[in-house]
Amino acid sequence: MKILFYSTKDFEQTNLEAANTKMEEATFIEEALSLQTVDKAKGFDVISIFAGDDASSNVLEELFKNGVKFIAIRAVLYANVDINKATEPGIVIANVPEYSRYAIAEHAVALIFALNKKIAKVGEEVQTQIFTTCNLVGFDLNGKTVAIIGVGKTGSVFAKIMHGFGCRLLGHDIKENTALQEKYGLEYVDLPVLCRESNIISIHTGLTPQINYLLSKKLIDMMQRGTMHINTSHGGCVNTADVIEGLENGNIGYYGADAYENERGVFFYDHSGKELKDDILKKLLIMPNVMITPIHAIATQEALTNIAAITYYNIDCWKNNQHSKNELKMQGSFTGAVAYIDDEKA
Repeated sequence: MKILFYSTKDFEQTNLEAANTKMEEATFIEEALSLQTVDKAKGFDVISIFAGDDASSNVLEELFKNGVKFIAIRAVLYANVDINKATEPGIVIANVPEYSRYAIAEHAVALIFALNKKIAKVGEEVQTQIFTTCNLVGFDLNGKTVAIIGVGKTGSVFAKIMHGFGCRLLGHDIKENTALQEKYGLEYVDLPVLCRESNIISIHTGLTPQINYLLSKKLIDMMQRGTMHINTSHGGCVNTADVIEGLENGNIGYYGADAYENERGVFFYDHSGKELKDDILKKLLIMPNVMITPIHAIATQEALTNIAAITYYNIDCWKNNQHSKNELKMQGSFTGAVAYIDDEKA
């Protein structure tokens, strides 16, 4: 099969090449899929895209005209794909439903420590030979109340880690995990209680229409002053403008995120020397109690290896006229939001 990989990143190509054990004909390009680049897919059976590519209705129509039969998404998130439109002409789509719950959970913990211990500021000062600890005081994690919104695969790993630090654990999810309750003393509560009682809140849920803007002004106003908020899930879970207001009024003391609601076209690209047009992101980036990482949680060897392996598993199934277990089925109306609940990263 001839495969075209759109939006290929330098850090993932080696893994994709290594996973091509059947020696399929693969072409890698840096350009994202869009109406302007869709004709590059002519002559290919399969295209592979990332979470920032445009696979909306008009693009899918052109892909079908160009002879594309399959789309392998190298991500969990597929809000950028009109699944229903793809199903009409018979384009088959599959994603990577899980790649490393540990990579995401550990990154959330890294953000907590970086913000609490002000690691970025310490690094800057040491480089200029300032060896004081003025305005660099943090807090012990032991004894703090840590809330987990979305206690699934990644949330469970995060709970285990935070329990090890001696934290009290609160959880919020559709289903309760009795094993976590018994093993780590996790208490399931509603969102208002969670916000009122937590020192740290970490989101590990998937994005659904119901969860879009889960964290907004109403809940932020319920929080203890100085609450730390971590989002290593999806940018759309958070109303960033409301978060900035919370940071400014002190309800949010720290904000760490590996996602941003308008990240498409920004994250994964080098914008050095260019002026960002996104005023909300610009404001967020200059705040001293904020740390933004650009979907950096996936940057572990294990996660990248798994993404590549599952992508080629999907392609191998199609080559052998078999269904992949990761194929995406027709949903309700296309809303631009993920129509499933999970807690892995895009």
